[in-house]
Amino acid sequence: MSDVKRNASPLLVVIAFATVYLVWGSTYFFIQRAIAHIPPFILGAIRFLIAGGLLLGWCAIKGEKLFNWADIKPALISGLLMLFVGNGAVIWAEQSLASSLVAVLVSSAPIWFVVLDKPKWKENLTSSSTILGLIVGFIGVILLFSEQASKALGTGNGIQVIGLIVLIIGAMAWAGGSLYSKYNSKSTSAMVNTAWQMLAAGVVFVPSSFINNEWSTFHFASVTTGSWLSVLYLITMGSLAGFSAYVWLLQVRPATQVSTYAYVNPVVAVLLGLLFAGEHITFLQITGLAVILLSVLLINLAKYRSGKKSLANDSSSSSIKDNKVITPRQKAVI
Repeated sequence: MSDVKRNASPLLVVIAFATVYLVWGSTYFFIQRAIAHIPPFILGAIRFLIAGGLLLGWCAIKGEKLFNWADIKPALISGLLMLFVGNGAVIWAEQSLASSLVAVLVSSAPIWFVVLDKPKWKENLTSSSTILGLIVGFIGVILLFSEQASKALGTGNGIQVIGLIVLIIGAMAWAGGSLYSKYNSKSTSAMVNTAWQMLAAGVVFVPSSFINNEWSTFHFASVTTGSWLSVLYLITMGSLAGFSAYVWLLQVRPATQVSTYAYVNPVVAVLLGLLFAGEHITFLQITGLAVILLSVLLINLAKYRSGKKSLANDSSSSSIKDNKVITPRQKAVI
């Protein structure tokens, strides 16, 4: 891992960060353009079946081992949680909610990482920065939820309230699926693992589209060129380029540095929504965004300090070992 970090091209690192920052932030906008003419579950099926199939084919060309049940099982479970429930919640919610608001609420995912990461509870919940970050983050979510819920109830649009609840469940599922993959994945290939995750989600989106009775009103001929181009963007840039860049960055840069995408994605989504989708953002929504981003900063600050301390301890231990320092107890043995 350290050799990979040393050999990583600075230019490629910059390109990868730009991809994760801008592409993932823009997917909310393109999802809303796509579902204007394509039902949400059909969109999910098309996106992830094609992206997963292409990625699995690429892995096959490279000669990687594809069919190992011990590797596939964790990928299927994490893929269903992250991409079917997590990303599916985003697609479904954008039918009734602005893409900018959806992106802001999804940016709360780092909060759920801390809450659901049971093996790290002792470490995380004894950190004042982490606890403060959790409290601040929940305040931000409540601010956004309360404002949008009161508006929806005032106009009798209950579907928006359901959309907000679905989004929060989706953010929790994304964090839970990521943690499940982290602790249970046995695959040595991140690409193979990702391909199976996408295929698992894509397969489940198919029967979901029939249960939701989407095919009875959907006709391929009625889909505009703009919607198809949005789907193409989601497959190539969102699912293939964006996720691949994210996985590679995790290998060559500290996780706390890579996680800074959570600060940038909602800002990109808000700007695109304002400039190109005619969306409006209220002062309270801007406040909620600022509060959530502050919470993510506090949580990552605690992780950064913990990682830095751990690195210092490892370096100290390595230095002592290399210099063969002899303790008084060792002298007594000698």
